[in-house]
Amino acid sequence: MRRLAAGLIPLIILSGCATRDPVVKGQPTRELSTPYTLKTGGQTPPLQRGLTVEHAELWFNFDFKRQVLYGTTELTLNSERRKRTLSVDLDTRFEVEGVWLNGKQVPPGNVKNPDGQLLITPQQAIQFPLSVKIKYVGRPRKPVNAPWDGGVMWNTTDDGEPWLATAVQGEGCDLFWPCVDQPFGEPQSMDIHITVPKNLVAASNGKLVDVAEQESAHTYHWKTSTPTNTYGVALNIAPYKTLTSQYRSMYGNRFPITYYYLASDENEKAQAQGLFDELPAMLAFFEKLIGPYPFADDKVGVVQTPHKGMEHQTINAYGNNYEKDEYGFDWLMQHEFAHEWFGNQLTNKDWDDMWLHEGLGTYMQPLYAQYLHGELAYMAYLNKIRKPLINDVPIVSGQTRSEEQVYEDGPGLDIYYKGAWVMHTLRQLIGDGHFFAAVTQAVYGRPDPEPGNFSPVYLNTQDFIDIVNQQTGQDYRWFFDVYLYHASLPEVISQRTRNQLRLEWQTEGDLPFPMPLDVSVNGDITTLDMRQPQTITVSPKHVVIIDPLSKVLRYDQRYEDLKDYEQTQKENKKK
Repeated sequence: MRRLAAGLIPLIILSGCATRDPVVKGQPTRELSTPYTLKTGGQTPPLQRGLTVEHAELWFNFDFKRQVLYGTTELTLNSERRKRTLSVDLDTRFEVEGVWLNGKQVPPGNVKNPDGQLLITPQQAIQFPLSVKIKYVGRPRKPVNAPWDGGVMWNTTDDGEPWLATAVQGEGCDLFWPCVDQPFGEPQSMDIHITVPKNLVAASNGKLVDVAEQESAHTYHWKTSTPTNTYGVALNIAPYKTLTSQYRSMYGNRFPITYYYLASDENEKAQAQGLFDELPAMLAFFEKLIGPYPFADDKVGVVQTPHKGMEHQTINAYGNNYEKDEYGFDWLMQHEFAHEWFGNQLTNKDWDDMWLHEGLGTYMQPLYAQYLHGELAYMAYLNKIRKPLINDVPIVSGQTRSEEQVYEDGPGLDIYYKGAWVMHTLRQLIGDGHFFAAVTQAVYGRPDPEPGNFSPVYLNTQDFIDIVNQQTGQDYRWFFDVYLYHASLPEVISQRTRNQLRLEWQTEGDLPFPMPLDVSVNGDITTLDMRQPQTITVSPKHVVIIDPLSKVLRYDQRYEDLKDYEQTQKENKKK
């Protein structure tokens, strides 16, 4: 038997069952999470402004039978100013058993958690940097429809073994550990300790540095070496098997690829191997078009989950049942893996800028189809994701937003599909050289990324616009103003007479939109300067196609007709 790592919560698992009840002294827990807890991002509470999380040490233990989480979190916090009261976020479903600042326990009466913002008021003014340790226990929120609805999933495998997974993008990290539930709350480094019965494996973020063995349990110690996206912190526990290999990148460095999977027969093992075999090609694609894998000091990690998937940093959740399509790759795996660059390496400063994660991440699927199979696959994929566009709310509001305001009251899925099409149109406008140089600069904060010379960056929409302008030497605010800050798509107004075709752009609010436009006349393509309405000579026999190569995202009535038709079909089926 090996000793537990220092600071680990006492072992309480015996054959998968805790030895004590989750009933402790203090304020009563709530049966339902509060609106504050179910919000992530948005306006920062005054007590958290200016805070940085330099390190997070997390300890987890579980009672799988009663679905109880026992946790201890120690955060190293810093701030430029003193505070009389400190706050971090933690769901009120948990009972706080104790709080310590720099090793000294805070009197229980000085710790309050009325709504999910845990308020800590010590007897002396707080000076930074400091360590805050929080011991807590409770039954965490269970999602109704993970990963779109967040929480801790207490599933079982086909053999009846525990299968636990977390996914909290929509509601935030405070659903299962005390944190600063804002994009800027990324811990700069982390140590994650997970105690599980010996027959189970605990997969998490970063690098596995130790597995401490006890009589009936193992404690997995994971360590991250770079800032970690708060909603990207994840726990995955099951009787996993592993596939692993070393990848040698085009930059010369080597790092591990590991897939944690479940398999009860040879067919499932073969499917797992098939997915695993896709990863090197995906890595090569991103290296060539974007830049180095951002977390080579940790790992490329994928884990099978009972939910569809999520971009958990270095431990991407995958639950797509190994589905294949005509594009020759697992689209969900590729999308979640894209978030290692767009979401984990490049993190939005505010949820209002979430299209930087999802629009760029979604554009990687048609780009990858093009990389593998050429133009037909690229355009077919773009057409597939063109149909769902809604265009009711701007992709970017220009104001601080919570996740719920973006997904429920805002652009919703348009940050994915419309965002991807905006990137396609931008690429056609400025050319591959400028486009990929701008994306690389945005992701790494520099034009020449190499392993070891960059770290994760924060970006907002204006930052991205500035990068595009710097790369091209031109001002493209007009482009982003129409596509991101306004909802309606630009429309080509065409008027054809016997001998002429007149074309002009129409935009919401008559915004300037000098987008060049290709016109094919009997197969001969001319690019028109559309800063002013243009007229070309045609005859009644000419075959005229506007934007024949589909370079520009614009209003197209056929997509609206299709949506109306599909809605009518749905209503008829209900009758």
